[in-house]
Amino acid sequence: MSVAYQLMPQPDWAATTTVAVPDGAARDAQGWARAIFAAGSMPAWIKALFGVRELAARLLRIPPGRPGMLAVREIRDGEALIDTDDRHLRFVAAVHADGDLLHVTTAVQLKGWRGQLYFLPVRFLHDQITRSMMTAAARSGDHRH
Repeated sequence: MSVAYQLMPQPDWAATTTVAVPDGAARDAQGWARAIFAAGSMPAWIKALFGVRELAARLLRIPPGRPGMLAVREIRDGEALIDTDDRHLRFVAAVHADGDLLHVTTAVQLKGWRGQLYFLPVRFLHDQITRSMMTAAARSGDHRH
């Protein structure tokens, strides 16, 4: 089980996305996390969604995205952990490479009506967004640095 659940034992929502990676040789969780969440390697449609997220943030009066919110906070038991606590929600993402598989586990705690409303579309798009970001990172080779 992912370390994400040690940080958030009772999430309101959680998912694990797994993709096969072509060269299972790279096992550096922090390198994978940096590559997955790097703005430069994200597909254009996901960058556009982040722009929509910023508009929604203004409307819902939640903090805008900020540098570092997707930065690795620590490595624990081979997983790179991102832990961001905001006004509307707290999310933990754990990145782990295992052989030829790459896993991202996400756990979310929603805070109030803003969190509920904000997360409504996210829950339906999360897997496809995460899978696309993971696939782009694997293709880029940036995880090796």
